[in-house]
Amino acid sequence: MGFGDYPAEYNPSVHGPYDPARYYGKQDTKFFDLKLNEVGAWFGRRQKTPQAFIASCSRAFWRWQHKYVLPRKAGVAPFLQLTFGMMAFFYIINYKRLRHHKSYKYH
Repeated sequence: MGFGDYPAEYNPSVHGPYDPARYYGKQDTKFFDLKLNEVGAWFGRRQKTPQAFIASCSRAFWRWQHKYVLPRKAGVAPFLQLTFGMMAFFYIINYKRLRHHKSYKYH
C-alpha cells in the first residue's frame, strides 16, 4: 500500500463506492464492549505502525467532516470547535509564560 492508494482490504465489488471514513479491515470487538481482562489482548491485536496511526487519524477527520462540515445545513459548530481547539492548543504551548501571571494572595 503506497501513499494515496486504497486500503488492501477494500474491494469495490463488495463494498461499493469508497468511503474514507470507513475501516475496511476485519471487524473487532468495540473497546467499550470489552471486559477488563480482555483489554491487553485487544491492544495486542492493534497495528502499531505510523501508517496505521495516520490512517486512523484520517478516518476520524473524515467522520468529523461528514458529521459537521459537509451536510447541506451545516451550522456554526465546526467553526466553534476549531476556535476552541485552537484556543486550547495555544494555551498549552504558552503555559510556561502564562503560569507566572497567577494571582497570589499575599498576607
